[in-house]
Amino acid sequence: MMAKTVEELPEIMLVADIQEYLDISKTAAYDLVKSGSFHTIRIGRNFKIPKKPFVKWLEGNSNE
Repeated sequence: MMAKTVEELPEIMLVADIQEYLDISKTAAYDLVKSGSFHTIRIGRNFKIPKKPFVKWLEGNSNE
């Protein structure tokens, strides 16, 4: 299920959650996560993304 609002995003997201929410490719989602634009946690080969830093980044990059 795709989150339609920021409130619906899980507190700890996966790359797939960002991919679906932003409607971008898997490669673009990984590039974004690896860019250092917001805090991520790497566990082995997996990335976990806390919601708060992602939302803060998202709001800072808003075109509104």
